[in-house]
Amino acid sequence: MMKNMYDSVIIGSGPAGLTAAIYLSRAGLKNIIINGMEPGGQLTTTTEVENFPGFPQGISGPQLIEDIKAQSKNFGTEFLQAVVKDIENVENNGKKTFKLHLDNGNIIEAKTVILSTGASAKYLGIENEKENIGKGVSACATCDGFFYRGKDVVVIGGGDTAMEEAVFLTKFANKVTVIHRRDMLRASAIMQKRAKDNNKIEWKLDYTPKKVLADEKVTGIELINNKTGETETLTADGIFVAIGRTPNTKFLEGKVEIDERGYIVTKGKSSKTSTSGIFAAGDVQDGRYQQAIIAAGSGAIAGLDVEEYLRENDL
Repeated sequence: MMKNMYDSVIIGSGPAGLTAAIYLSRAGLKNIIINGMEPGGQLTTTTEVENFPGFPQGISGPQLIEDIKAQSKNFGTEFLQAVVKDIENVENNGKKTFKLHLDNGNIIEAKTVILSTGASAKYLGIENEKENIGKGVSACATCDGFFYRGKDVVVIGGGDTAMEEAVFLTKFANKVTVIHRRDMLRASAIMQKRAKDNNKIEWKLDYTPKKVLADEKVTGIELINNKTGETETLTADGIFVAIGRTPNTKFLEGKVEIDERGYIVTKGKSSKTSTSGIFAAGDVQDGRYQQAIIAAGSGAIAGLDVEEYLRENDL
């Protein structure tokens, strides 16, 4: 029975999950990646990646994912397009293992589980937004800010993240306009001051975004003045949505410890969760940095932690 199960099932196919798979496969461990609802993760919506080492001319997000996937496949990783609905703890010949229940009704058995389900960016849901993600609409200033050198951009949001993104974008952009639906910001006093003291940042408070304007790429945004009800148009080359991210952990409630924001809690600098045999890597356990290279590094940690766990528990 134990021989027929996977040494590890990896849930999520972004840079964290794929890197974990490379480490597991190179160690001779049988593993499979369950792609999930967003195969490839957030990188698949990133047009150009210039801060991942090894690519002097940059590389597109989808191509980077395909390359890492090919590398893991080359070492023997299996892939399955499905969504995990539940993780069940079971005992097998006195050893703790797991059953993963999939949306297609199938069950996969594994000795360990790596959770790399990521954190999905929150978007506004307004007209023309989804179609222009990667064409001027972004949820990551650190990833895409460089491409807007000398251009005009907007940041949508009123919290600390929005202030941080706005200030960061002033390094590149000619002008940054912060749009917030209320007349008061939610950001901390220190972050508000930092943004308001920057003469490159302008403000549109008490405005609600209505529609992304685009002609092959973003040209501006349509806004509603909440006080007058009138519609206004703001010209912009880029739109950065900074209203937070949602870690994909809803199906994990009661399975592992999750913090108040929904991120998986890991022990120290390891990938170990509160449940023995379950590990976490990537943005799903990183509510701070959320960068591809950091996700990949945490995937390597998870792969090594799993290898050690299997050895120590004689699995």
